[in-house]
Amino acid sequence: MKRILLFVGTNIAVLVVLSIVLRLLGVDRILDEQGVGLDYRALLIFAAVLGMGGSFVSLAISKWSAKRLTGARVIESPTSSTEIWLVETVRRQAERAGIGMPEVAVYDAPEINAFATGMNRNKALVAVSSGLLGSMNRDEAEAVLGHEVSHVANGDMVTLALVQGVLNTFVIFLSRVVGFLVDRMVFRTERGTGPGYFITVIVTQILFGILASMIVMWFSRRREFRADAGGANLAGRHKMIAALERLSANYGQPAQLPQRMQAFGISGRVGGGFKRLFMSHPPLEERIGALRSIPQAA
Repeated sequence: MKRILLFVGTNIAVLVVLSIVLRLLGVDRILDEQGVGLDYRALLIFAAVLGMGGSFVSLAISKWSAKRLTGARVIESPTSSTEIWLVETVRRQAERAGIGMPEVAVYDAPEINAFATGMNRNKALVAVSSGLLGSMNRDEAEAVLGHEVSHVANGDMVTLALVQGVLNTFVIFLSRVVGFLVDRMVFRTERGTGPGYFITVIVTQILFGILASMIVMWFSRRREFRADAGGANLAGRHKMIAALERLSANYGQPAQLPQRMQAFGISGRVGGGFKRLFMSHPPLEERIGALRSIPQAA
């Protein structure tokens, strides 16, 4: 509930801050020139509803879409020792983390990966790949499960949606304001909106969207360090390090999670230089180094 209130509160804060800034800069007078200016207050509401609403809806259906995108099978009644171990391990970790028991699922993929998602930290989904079960020993798999349970306990899915929603709002709003200004001041459109507006909106929305993606990915990388520390706390630091080292040894495998799900997995694509700005996960060596720097073992 607190994160939902934060979501709504941030939405309102975005409207208030942008409105104040525009008034102080006198942009509202420019937009209202000759009585045919852009109604930026209405645009603010439109941008917030579209930006926040889209992010919120995506979060609300995240469990449903994740199951269908990956073909994950929820373990309703464990039928093997591995499934029993998976469910009991997640149950034990969830109790320690102070969250409700997540759904536990397995999806068919050769890569070593896992993900957690869900709108409610007490009704989340934790899924592991068949490749993880076949390649990792139970200590390593326990650490991966601890990492995903920590994502749930930290509310990372809601927080990431909140960040994305705020940035969506700015992208939608600013691209249209810039489009209107260019249309009026460069293309000299006096009434309504001309081709300059639509072209500028498309171009600036792409550019602002790229910048927004960099910010979202930066936040995603930060939360991975927290989840690693949480996994170390739930399973043991040596197990978490061993799991990351196992992932590092298997970097040659292609990522099989759908693109929209990759930010929720335990591992991400390899990248460096400019590509690093769009990585959802920090390099494994940095994550291992961060765990080794913890003063006391979890």
